Amino acid sequence: MNISLNRPLAIFDLEATGLSITTDRIVEIAILKIHPDGTEERYEKRVNPEMPIPEESTAIHGITDEDVADCPTLKDLVNEIESFIGDADIAGYNSNKFDLPLLAEELLRVESGFNLSGRKHIDVQNIFHKMEQRTLVAAYKFYCQKQLENAHSALSDARATWEVLDAQIGHYEELNSDVDFLSEFSRFGDVSRVDFAGRLAYNDKGQVIYNFGKHRGKTVEDMMKTEPGYYGWMLDADFPLYTKQCLRNEMQRIKDATDAKNNQSYEDKLDALKNKFNRS
Repeated sequence: MNISLNRPLAIFDLEATGLSITTDRIVEIAILKIHPDGTEERYEKRVNPEMPIPEESTAIHGITDEDVADCPTLKDLVNEIESFIGDADIAGYNSNKFDLPLLAEELLRVESGFNLSGRKHIDVQNIFHKMEQRTLVAAYKFYCQKQLENAHSALSDARATWEVLDAQIGHYEELNSDVDFLSEFSRFGDVSRVDFAGRLAYNDKGQVIYNFGKHRGKTVEDMMKTEPGYYGWMLDADFPLYTKQCLRNEMQRIKDATDAKNNQSYEDKLDALKNKFNRS
C-alpha cells in the first residue's frame, strides 16, 4: 500500500437519476473503507430515489425503477451511512465535482447534520487529469494493467478508483503519499472551495468570495454593501442546499462581527463619557 494513512480513507461512488446536484437523487452508493493498517471494509446499497429514473441514466448504470422500488430511501439509510464513514477522509473519482456535492445535498434533504467538510477530500480524477488526462477505464488499464469490468457499477468503480489512487502514488515520484498533500493536489482549480460545488471560495486573504458569474472574485461582505439583493437571489435560485448553507454561515459570521464591532464602539464611547465625567 503506497498511501500513508493516519485515519481511514472512504473511497465512494454514487449512481444517480441524473447529473444535476440540486434535482437528481442517489440510486446506489458504494463505499470502500481503507484503514491505516490496510484492512478494508465495504458498504453497498441500492437506494429508492423517490422519483423516476430517466431511461438515459438507466442506459449508463443499468438500474431501473423496478430495481429500486422496494429498496430503502436515503432517509432510511442515513444513520448507517454516517456510521460507516465515521471520521474517515474521503476519496472518489470526479468526487469533488459531482459525488461529494450530491451526497452533501442529499444529506441536507433528509435533515442530516453529518459534517462532510471537516476532513480531507481526494479526487482521483483530478490527479489523473493533471498527470495523464484519461477516463477511469483508461486509468485502470494504464496504472493497474487491468480491464475494468462492470463499469458504472458503484462498487466496481469505487474499487477501481482505490486501486488507481494507490497505483498513482507508486507511479509518480512527485506524488507525496500523505493524505493532506493528495487532497490539496487533487483540488479542482486554483482556489480553495468553501462549498463542494465551488460557487463560494476563499481568496488569498482567507475571505469568502463569490466564485462564479459577473461578481466572481468579490467578497460576500463587500457585496452586502454594494448589492445586498444578490444574497437573497442566491437563496431563491437553483443552487445546492449546501452552497446556500455555507452562504448563510458566512452572512451570520459577518453579522456577528458587525455586531461585535458596534458593541465595542458603543463601549468605547461610554468609557470616554465616563472618563470625561470623572475628570470634571
